[in-house]
Amino acid sequence: MPEPADVHFLETAATLAPSGAPAPPGGLTGERCLELFDAQLGSRHLDLAARRLQAEGRGFYTIGSAGHEGNAAVAAALRPDDPALLHYRSGAFFLERARQVPGQDPLRDVLLGLVAAAEEPIAGGRHKVFGSRPLNVIPQTSTIASHLPRALGVAFAIERAARLGLDSPWPRDAVAVCGFGDASANHSTAAGAINAAANCAYQGLPLPLLLVCEDNGIGISVRTAPGWIRAAYGARPGLAYFHADGCDLADAHAVSVRAADWVREHRRPAFLHLRTVRLMGHAGSDVESAYRTPAEVASDMARDPLLGTARLLVDSGAATSKDVIELYEAKRAEVMALADEVAGARRLSSAAEVMAPLRSTGPAGRAEPAAGEPVTVAQAINRTLGELLDERPGAVVFGEDVARKGGVYGVTRGLMKRAGAARVFDTILDEQSVLGLALGFGTAGMLPVPEIQYLAYLHNALDQIRGEAATLPFFSSGRYRNPMVVRVAGYAYQKGFGGHFHNDNAVAALRDIPGLVIASPARPDDAAGMLRSCMDAAEHGGRVCVVLEPIALYHARDLYEEGDGGWLAPAGGTVPIGRARTYGDGGDLTIATFANGLRMSLRAARRLEAAGVRCRVVDLRWLAPLPVEDLLREARATGAVLVADETRRTGGVSEGVLAALADAGFRGRAARVASEDSFIPLGDAAYHVLLSEDAIEEAARSMLTSPR
Repeated sequence: MPEPADVHFLETAATLAPSGAPAPPGGLTGERCLELFDAQLGSRHLDLAARRLQAEGRGFYTIGSAGHEGNAAVAAALRPDDPALLHYRSGAFFLERARQVPGQDPLRDVLLGLVAAAEEPIAGGRHKVFGSRPLNVIPQTSTIASHLPRALGVAFAIERAARLGLDSPWPRDAVAVCGFGDASANHSTAAGAINAAANCAYQGLPLPLLLVCEDNGIGISVRTAPGWIRAAYGARPGLAYFHADGCDLADAHAVSVRAADWVREHRRPAFLHLRTVRLMGHAGSDVESAYRTPAEVASDMARDPLLGTARLLVDSGAATSKDVIELYEAKRAEVMALADEVAGARRLSSAAEVMAPLRSTGPAGRAEPAAGEPVTVAQAINRTLGELLDERPGAVVFGEDVARKGGVYGVTRGLMKRAGAARVFDTILDEQSVLGLALGFGTAGMLPVPEIQYLAYLHNALDQIRGEAATLPFFSSGRYRNPMVVRVAGYAYQKGFGGHFHNDNAVAALRDIPGLVIASPARPDDAAGMLRSCMDAAEHGGRVCVVLEPIALYHARDLYEEGDGGWLAPAGGTVPIGRARTYGDGGDLTIATFANGLRMSLRAARRLEAAGVRCRVVDLRWLAPLPVEDLLREARATGAVLVADETRRTGGVSEGVLAALADAGFRGRAARVASEDSFIPLGDAAYHVLLSEDAIEEAARSMLTSPR
């Protein structure tokens, strides 16, 4: 069955005749109009091909750009070296940008994505995305505003790299452009990112960001209130506002040029409100008649941007109605021939091939011992961060309270004075923006070390790690990466400073993110060495790393008795990713643990030793990848393993440890003791639900005395 939008265009185009209207302002010549019309036609026929391929069982993606083809004007207003983070309806933008860069084959590239072909040049068959290294298009998947914080970070990084004299993928006067829909503009992620951009402008911080809201008035089936986008963003302090009719190429081009030039000159953010329509529904499976009236659909078809451009061409004398139809059909033939050519392309054929971008890259690292005076965990992290800032010009440390105050716990004290305010700085109190800045810095080739003040604060921004940071190398086949080391103060057991948001032991949402490195140091030497190893992995392998720092151990000095200094150790050295550390060589029981659990387990083991139970304690150190080889070796040495897990019983680390033992065929005894499935309350009530030394000792005795 033919698409109504396809039929309507052909029928209406055949009736076009010169209207005698004056040429539109803005300098859009007939020749330039034809070039942009070509991009618009290509985008429309890619949408039609996507639906045909799916109907034939040869394609997998049908979210199209029909009605949004006016965004070709935005691409024309920018340069191909301006980094772009595109909306999934940005087909015409992508094609027009490709026209500006020799040697590109964008129609074929997009079609390869539609059929999930392994040879597709950006995602390699893992998703259909608009992305390209040569075009400076940073790939996004289903953009529901999650990419706006990264766009903020990219714009910030353009200026900060220049200020620091660092090489950047983009020129000093580049503009970052970010496209999104009107429905996405209502998402809290968009609101936060746009607020952060306006806040930067208000403070006088340069931020060359062009936000392009393609407003078609509807999100799937939910209408955007008429006038809402202008009301919400038309008069924001620090945010210049431009409005254009995306169905009128001349207007869209003229206003886009003004907006892009304004951002390039003033180095401040702007909001380009591009009024569009949506044709052919949200996607191929969407039945518009279930929620839109025939009159509404017909009204949008009458505003088809392809018809608007066809009228411009006919009025200017650059083409006749016959020429327009011939161009339309010629593009159809070109796209459909390419679609038939790529439909049989090879697809990904194994799990290993699918997961190739998630494999570790860069040096594996080797253990190097620490040396120097004994220090606390906080001091070790502070000294290591200072050394890393000295050694690596692209390293930047930032977050809430990290600069002038030096962090809530003093961990970053003195670093701003040491490295300068351009490299160690405070952010607004918004974790999405903190991580968005890190995404931008990483994409720009720098080494961001953002701090999340408490683990509980990470959860409201976790999609910036899960959906953006971790997926970028996966959906770009490693062509794009965003190295970063996210420091997170976490876990429980703080004295005199409690409650849920400052004592959180939930790590499950991190542990299931593919490719993410999760470090969980307990001792000062490990904290320093693991932080350094994460920085190496980020710099050389593009890895995304999270370092969970146990707050309760930041300033710990003693292990067994007050004044023994048993928790102090020299900072320095390195710790290979995915390797555990063993304390003792007892043959009766292996206690596997991490973070605060290490200190508790060592103390419990000492009491068990006094009762004749010889223990060895394994500090896992890395929650991802788990040190399975070391764990198995120490488990088999005793034949009995107790997992002491300070995280929750459900979704906690112990589940993964016991599963790893079972998967490897461990035949000895295995048990666990963990914190309860509870939020952590205030004060002493917390100890009713948290793992304790006594619980570890009791579980060990019970395990060893119970029958097999």
